[in-house]
Amino acid sequence: MGQDRSSGSGRLLTGVAWAVLLVGLWLWGREIAGVPGGSTTTGDVAAVGRPLVAVELPPAIDPLPEAGPHRVDIPSIGVQAPVVKRGLDEEGAIAPPPYDQAGVVGWYGGGVKPGAKGTALFVGHVDTTSRPAVFYDLSTVKPGEKVRVARADGSVAEFTIEEVAVYDRAGFDPHKAYGVRHDDRAELRLITCGGTFDRTTKTYSSNVVVSAFLTGKGP
Repeated sequence: MGQDRSSGSGRLLTGVAWAVLLVGLWLWGREIAGVPGGSTTTGDVAAVGRPLVAVELPPAIDPLPEAGPHRVDIPSIGVQAPVVKRGLDEEGAIAPPPYDQAGVVGWYGGGVKPGAKGTALFVGHVDTTSRPAVFYDLSTVKPGEKVRVARADGSVAEFTIEEVAVYDRAGFDPHKAYGVRHDDRAELRLITCGGTFDRTTKTYSSNVVVSAFLTGKGP
């Protein structure tokens, strides 16, 4: 999600129903009013829309008891970020992290807690007008790499990435992008803007969606 200077842009449009929420997640990066600066993502990363390498992934473990997140670590890209709960604003949109907190990741608190059964949703900006943001390098992660979520009960839920994809607007299927892949698993989606930044419409063409599943638990 890139820079936004207007009150109605750059948000995760959603409704009360889960299906509407999924569509809304994809729409978050479509209406971006500010033009990114020289350090931001303006290239085409659509080639990421498939598993990047063939790796043997560890088995899933049973979902954990519910506990909210307070930090997410992605060692392969150097992310160590606080997580904040985000809800809906007056227009029924999920409020993303503020742009003056570009290093913060938002968790949709009306959904699944990370590590519990179902799909937990994390969102973060890719850039601002002047610098990269927390998920600037998200499109470069690879299957088999780890995402660790520190939780409020003192445990750490360890997820293994299984796919990195870029979903274009054309033919977008929100259930494929964000829905649960296996009913008995705890899953995680990390979402940011991607594709090509159009300086005329001030929108990104796609969303980067990283899919991961629970494979470990630590103290």
